[in-house]
Amino acid sequence: MAHPIAFKPAAYDSKQGLMRRLEAAPAEHAEALLVAYDLLQAAHDEGLLDTLHGMVHAKDVIAGKVAEGARVQASVDALRNLVTVGRLLGSINPEALRAVDVAMAQTKPVGWWALIRQATSADARRGLGVAVGLLRALGSRR
Repeated sequence: MAHPIAFKPAAYDSKQGLMRRLEAAPAEHAEALLVAYDLLQAAHDEGLLDTLHGMVHAKDVIAGKVAEGARVQASVDALRNLVTVGRLLGSINPEALRAVDVAMAQTKPVGWWALIRQATSADARRGLGVAVGLLRALGSRR
């Protein structure tokens, strides 16, 4: 009958492994450490570290103010409007905006007849409808 082999894993000290990695880090990451030191010095020179230090100590006050501001209905409405405007801007065809930019860069103005044809197109009327709806919403009172 076979006899089991006694196996006892060697103890691993995680602190020793970390110390070994820490000792090797300056040689392995010298350029990155220099850039990090430059960034840290620039943040200190601009007072950014002092600002961050103050924010860490005032985290409870800051969180209270943010929560108080978020509780107001106007903040909720503003956030919803921001999301809606983001969706609206995302739905605009970039090529259409590029065409507008090119048309604005022309030195010769568009003729009256061409302008009337553009204004009476379905796309222009749709855009005017959106603009009028936006103006109506801005002018309405709750």
